[in-house]
Amino acid sequence: ADLSNKFRGYKVKIFSEILLSCLLLIFSLPVTLLCAMFIYLEDRGPIFYFQYRTGEKGKRIKICKLRTMKINAEKDGAQWSSKNDKRITKIGSLLRKTRIDEIPQLLSVLRGDMSLIGPRPERPEIELLLKEKIENYDLKYLVKPGLSGWAQVNYSYGSSIYDSKNKLSYDIFYIFKRSIIFDFLIMIKTIKTVFKMELSIAKN
Repeated sequence: ADLSNKFRGYKVKIFSEILLSCLLLIFSLPVTLLCAMFIYLEDRGPIFYFQYRTGEKGKRIKICKLRTMKINAEKDGAQWSSKNDKRITKIGSLLRKTRIDEIPQLLSVLRGDMSLIGPRPERPEIELLLKEKIENYDLKYLVKPGLSGWAQVNYSYGSSIYDSKNKLSYDIFYIFKRSIIFDFLIMIKTIKTVFKMELSIAKN
C-alpha cells in the first residue's frame, strides 16, 4: 500500500509539474520577450545560453537559460560565477536577481529532464572537483534536478567548495524527506524570495 501511494504521488507530481510549467511558460512569455529584447540591445549577442548539466543517475542534460553574461565569458574555461561577477551584463544582473533567466528551463521540465523542485544541477566540469572534495556528492543524482530547491531557498548564493558542501546537506535532506507537500512549501518560499528581490529592485 505504501509503494502504491508513493507511485500515485509520483504520477501526481509529474502531471502537476507539466501543467504548471505550461502555464508558467504562457504567462511569462511577455516578460521573456521583453527581456530577450534588452539582452540583444545591450551587446547584440545571442539571447539564449545553452549549457550541459548533470541530471538524474548522472545523465548529462542540456539546459537553456536567458544569457546573463558577456559574450565569450568563459573563453578561459568553466568557472564558478560569483555574486558580483564582472562578466555579468547589466540586464543579466537583473535577470539573475529575479531568476527570470531560469524561465527557459521549464522546457527541460516538459522534456522530463528536470523537475520544478529538486537539487540544482551542476556543470560536469565543476563536479569533477566537487566529487573529489565532498563526500556523498553522488547522492544528488538519486532524483531529477530542479529549477528551485531546498538549498536555494535556505542558503545564499554559493561559489566555493565550502558553499557546495553546505548546499549538498540541504539537498540530501530534501531527497530523503521529499513529498508533494514539501515541494509545495519550497515553491511558496521560492515565490516569496523572488517577490522580495523584485521589491528590493523596485525600491532602488
